[in-house]
Amino acid sequence: MGRRNGSVERPSAAERARTLAYGVADGVLAVPGVPYAPVTAHVTEENGRPLLLIPANSPVAVALRGEPDLPATLRISDVAPVALPDRVRGRAWLHGWLTEIPESDRRDAALRLSRLHPRPELLDVTCDKEWTVLALEIAEVEIDDPWGSATLEPEEYEAAAPDPFVAIEAGILEHLDVAHRPELAALVGDRIGTAGQPPVIRPLALDSFGMWLRCTYVTGSAADEPFDLRVVFPEPVRDLHTLRCVYRRMLAPQAS
Repeated sequence: MGRRNGSVERPSAAERARTLAYGVADGVLAVPGVPYAPVTAHVTEENGRPLLLIPANSPVAVALRGEPDLPATLRISDVAPVALPDRVRGRAWLHGWLTEIPESDRRDAALRLSRLHPRPELLDVTCDKEWTVLALEIAEVEIDDPWGSATLEPEEYEAAAPDPFVAIEAGILEHLDVAHRPELAALVGDRIGTAGQPPVIRPLALDSFGMWLRCTYVTGSAADEPFDLRVVFPEPVRDLHTLRCVYRRMLAPQAS
């Protein structure tokens, strides 16, 4: 569950880490003594263990051959789907031990990956030797995002759940950016003041407790630094129907 900070509810650090690790954000695999390896696709199992699709001839896969495991870190950068300056919204570092998925389990792992990443190579991962699936057994997790930094034990990370909107957040934000900028600006007008040229308001992030908005004044002054504003929902939402109801209540009055 989210933690309460004064009167504001927000996702816990463990929930935010599980959301970043879910598989939408880009990942890079770091293994001591081996060149960094961009991860072709990754996803987490129910307990948060990452599954990683990489070329079978990559330096990481080659280094793992003949070894039971290797120390490794999955570095994740969460980038806003809306085109903005400074789009990185958060970072996570999942430290642990890298192992190769047994051949008997590769089909199930590939199916889980394919639900989030419909990539052609996932169709062949169980029958050819060009690709392999690795797993990362978590030992420690670090996260750094707009709420701050935190270090998590594996039990805390595993017990949390990703945000329910993580897989569809990009589409929702892109729709708000294209179709509802005036409503977003009216929604926060009283909080930022509207004297003179009003700022441009664009959606930055969404979770079950609220959303972040990027506010930018465009007066041509050197002081036109963007800033981020948090809008909290009247109550946490856990499904798309409830989210639509909350949006209607929040945005519809602004259009009148």
